[in-house]
Amino acid sequence: MADQLSPDEKFQLITRNLQEVLGEEKLKQVLQERELKVYWGTATTGKPHIAYFVPMSKIADFLKAGCEVTILFADLHAFLDNMKAPWELLELRVKYYEQVIKAMLESIGVPLDKLKFVKGTDYQLSREYTLDVYRLSSMMTEHDAKKAGAEVVKQVEHPLLSGLLYPGLQALDEEYLKVDAQFGGVDQRKIFTLAEKYLPSLGYAKRSHLMNPMVPGLTGVKMSSSEEESKIDLLDSPGDVKKKLKKAFCEPGNILNNGVLSFVKSVLFPLRGEFCVKRDAKWGGDKIYTAFEELEKDFAEESVHPGDLKASVEVTLNQLLEPIRKKFESPELRKLSNNAYPDPSKTKGAGKGAKAAAGGGGGDDDELAPSRVDIRVGRIISVEKHPDADSLYLEKIDVGEPEPRTVVSGLVAFVSQEDLQDRLVLVLCNLKPQKMRGIESQAMLLCASIEGEPRRVEPLDPPEGSSPGDRVFVEGHETAKPDDRLNPKKKVWEKVQADLKISDECVAQWKDKQLMTKLGQITCKTLKGGNVS
Repeated sequence: MADQLSPDEKFQLITRNLQEVLGEEKLKQVLQERELKVYWGTATTGKPHIAYFVPMSKIADFLKAGCEVTILFADLHAFLDNMKAPWELLELRVKYYEQVIKAMLESIGVPLDKLKFVKGTDYQLSREYTLDVYRLSSMMTEHDAKKAGAEVVKQVEHPLLSGLLYPGLQALDEEYLKVDAQFGGVDQRKIFTLAEKYLPSLGYAKRSHLMNPMVPGLTGVKMSSSEEESKIDLLDSPGDVKKKLKKAFCEPGNILNNGVLSFVKSVLFPLRGEFCVKRDAKWGGDKIYTAFEELEKDFAEESVHPGDLKASVEVTLNQLLEPIRKKFESPELRKLSNNAYPDPSKTKGAGKGAKAAAGGGGGDDDELAPSRVDIRVGRIISVEKHPDADSLYLEKIDVGEPEPRTVVSGLVAFVSQEDLQDRLVLVLCNLKPQKMRGIESQAMLLCASIEGEPRRVEPLDPPEGSSPGDRVFVEGHETAKPDDRLNPKKKVWEKVQADLKISDECVAQWKDKQLMTKLGQITCKTLKGGNVS
C-alpha cells in the first residue's frame, strides 16, 4: 500500500487522529526523500490493558504509510519512575510486554516483520550513552527536568533523583534509536519540547514529535494498571469484559470524557473504518456508522442508547481480545505472567523499600485523598441552550471568583430552566476544561443520580445560608488544600467519585463520611442510595 501513496498521502495517514504534531515541515521534507523512521516507547511497569490498543492502532497507520517503526521496551525508565518496576523483575516484565504487545499487534493485523523491537538497557548502559547522560545533566536545569516529567513521572512529596533523570533519558533515546520522530501521548509534550531544546546543545538533530490525544479510560477510574479488579485487562474473560463494561460511565447524551465513545473513535474506527451499533428491531435495528461524527451526534441526541453502545463495543472488543487470550493459554506464557507480576499477598514486605525511599508520599492514600478535589458552592446566574446540541445547556455559575464560569451540562433534561435560575449548586472547579460540542466547559455541576429507566437526577443542595465560593469538604479533611488543577492522567476525581454516595437520609457521603461546608451537610431532595456525578 505504501508504495502507492504520495508523500502528502503518507503525511495525512501518519498524522490522522493526532492531537498535535511538532515539526510538521521536517516530516514532510523527510517523506519527500525517504520513508520516515519513528519510535514509540513504553515503560514496562504495570500490565498493559485495553487502552494500549490506542497507540497500537496508530502504529498500524505508520506501517501503512511505509514508516520504519521501532518499539522500545523502556525497562530502565520503569525502574527510574519511582521504582514502579523492581530491578529484579525488569527482565521478566520486558519479556511479558514483548509477548503481549506482539499479540495485540497480531490481533489487529499488523505484520510483525516490519517492526523493530528494542530493550532500553541494551544500549542505555553503554559507555557512550552514559557519558551523554552526564553531558546532558551538566546543561539541563533541575526546573526543566521536573517540569518535563510532571505529567509522566509519578509525583510524590519527596521525589527521587531518578525521576529527574527520566525525561533526559527519553530525549537521548531519539538519537540512539536513530529516528526522525517520536510518537506518544500528549501528556509527554513537555518531555518532547525538552528534547527539542537540549539535543541540539549536544550536537544532535532536533526530532519531530507526534502526539495522540489523552483518551479517557473505557471505564474511567477502572482503567488503571494498579487496580486489578476494576480495569479491563487484555486477558479478561468475556464475562469479565461484560461485567466491567456494564459499570462503565456512559451517561445518556453525555459525550464528555465518555471512555466508551472514545474507544470507538480512537481504536475501532481507525482499524475497521466503520462501527455497527447492534440493537433490537423495535428500536430501529442495527445501524452501521462510517464516520465517528455521525455516531457522536446520534449519541448526544440520545438516538443511540448507552446500553446498545456498550453491547456493541463488547462484541468488537472481545473479537480483538480473543487471539490474545488464546496465545496466553500456553503454560509458558501463563508462567511468565505469574512470575512477572507475582501476587502481592504472597510476597511479604514487597514495596516497603520503595515507599520509604519516596518519603511515604504519593501512595494510594494520598492519591485518593478527597481534599485534592476543589468542590465549591456556586450560584447559577443564567441558563441558555447550547447552540450546537439540543440536549446540552450552558450555565453561567458564580463560584466566588471575579468572573463566573461557563458549565456545559444536560441537567435541564431533569430540572426545568426556571428552577435552575439563581439556584445554589455544587461545582467541581479544578478539572481540566473540556470542550463539549465546541463550547469549553470550565467546571462540572455535581448531582445525585440513580440509573434506571428513566434515569433520575437531582442537583446537590448546600446548607441554608451558603454563599458562592464556600468550600465543600469531607468530614475529617477540613484543612488540606485542594490541587490547583487535577492531572487527567491520574484520574483523581474518578477515584474519589467512586466512593461518593447518597445515604438513606439523603446526605452526600464519601466512604460514610459526610460532605459538608462550614454551615452543615450537603444533601439532595429524594434520591436515597444514589450516586454523585
